[in-house]
Amino acid sequence: MLRSLHIRNYILIDSLDITFPEGLVIITGQTGAGKSILLGALGLLAGGKGDPSLISQGAESCVVEGEFHTSDGLRIIRRVLYSSGRSRSFIDDCPAQLQELSDLSATLFDIHSQHRSLLLTDKQFQLSLLDHFAGCTELVEECRRLWRELGECRRSFDEAAGMLNRSSAERDYNQAQLVELDAAGLRDGELQELEEEQQALANAEQIRERLAVAAACFSPPEGSGIGESLKEARRALEHAGRFLPGMQELCDRLDSARIELEDIFSEVEDTAERTDVSGRRLEQVENRLSLLYRLMRKHGCDSIEGLMEARDRFSCAVTGTEDLEERCNALRKQARELEERHKALCDSLQASRSKAAGAFAAEVVEHLHFLELERAGFEVKLEPAGPGASGADAVSFLFAADGTRGTDVAKCASGGEISRIMLSLKAMMAKFKGMPTLVFDEIDSGVSGSVADKMGQMICDMGRTMQVLSITHLPQVAAKGSAHFVVSKEFDPATSRTSTRVRQVDGEDRVREIARLLSGAAVTPEAIANAKVLMKEN
Repeated sequence: MLRSLHIRNYILIDSLDITFPEGLVIITGQTGAGKSILLGALGLLAGGKGDPSLISQGAESCVVEGEFHTSDGLRIIRRVLYSSGRSRSFIDDCPAQLQELSDLSATLFDIHSQHRSLLLTDKQFQLSLLDHFAGCTELVEECRRLWRELGECRRSFDEAAGMLNRSSAERDYNQAQLVELDAAGLRDGELQELEEEQQALANAEQIRERLAVAAACFSPPEGSGIGESLKEARRALEHAGRFLPGMQELCDRLDSARIELEDIFSEVEDTAERTDVSGRRLEQVENRLSLLYRLMRKHGCDSIEGLMEARDRFSCAVTGTEDLEERCNALRKQARELEERHKALCDSLQASRSKAAGAFAAEVVEHLHFLELERAGFEVKLEPAGPGASGADAVSFLFAADGTRGTDVAKCASGGEISRIMLSLKAMMAKFKGMPTLVFDEIDSGVSGSVADKMGQMICDMGRTMQVLSITHLPQVAAKGSAHFVVSKEFDPATSRTSTRVRQVDGEDRVREIARLLSGAAVTPEAIANAKVLMKEN
């Protein structure tokens, strides 16, 4: 329940602190006194729109704070608006988002203002009432969760399918490039090897000629070769060594030189034999180089490594398309499963709603008859609809004041009938929603006399099990409250400002206020007497 409301610098309210009791709390006042200001302040606590125009003239900020008794203890909601346009929200003195305020306030109080009667024409509101009555709100929440999940799955599928379509358009090209590069059999370092081999093959004849000249130097045709000459020199040095010390070292060095030269000669001969003068091999090497050069120009690189990187990119692109196909298939399968689960929930909801529709309508009719619409008829019509967050049903409330065939309530009900229908529905909501505090803003508009008395009785009955704040202009309703507050405007000559005041009335003050509701501005003795009778009866 709403324990207290504290307001600072909100429109015409400079400072207001109200403590509310349990039960039915009546709020009355002259037209234009500012009763709607209280609703606006509560609306801010519910996450409603706030802007600098709500701040009292000359103030830098306004504050609205509500204290609520709950099963979990005291909860405090506070909203602060600043003249800069900024606002802050708090729950239990901790900063909070507006959505958090909205979610919490929805469990603490419900405001029915005059324009909220338009909700009666809202098909989603009608369906929500039926669902609460049928006790299938958990099914509805699960249905909404599944619908959201299905929507996300479908969006993911559309995104993946779009990417797949775009990739498929390039896939043939990517595949062709990958096949060409794979067929090239790229090998790291191959280009340098081929260029060196091509250089050798292109100059093979000249190379062999030079090698032959070098080989001839080792063994000239006109004399003995270098090796024989070195052997002869070693024998001479060895003979001289008999008479001259140190010659052995020179002999050893000549042996080493001879062995090294013989090895060089052997390699020259081998190289000459290995040198390929085949034009076919040269053609093969040049064709291979031509292929590699063409591929490098095509893919904008200057090395085999660059070609290998290009090949890997095309491979990833082709593989990525395959991954997208797998993802699309998985998402398509997931969507089908979610659709089946959602359909099963829709079927369960349809069964629960169909079963509850008759009892729901019967209870509304019972309330309407009590409110002196003795011949009124009310029907809940369910029709199949496209699947959605709330299932696959469309609901219509059909009403007939004279017992004839019902038509859409929005098209046939008068203002007084709308008020009585809404009160009947709110009375039912109070039971099945377990709302701690219900706020009525002239829900009794358009009725009078005995009907007003019975509406007051219904509101009073609701106040026995919950806290009800009722802003009313009907004395029959006002007389039934367990507490009564009067809203008024007061002009302060010192500041030349008008401000809104709220005071609790009791005893004779309350009698006079109810008498004012009975007779208007001039309170007559007869009105006072009548007010006392009304209060005594309640």
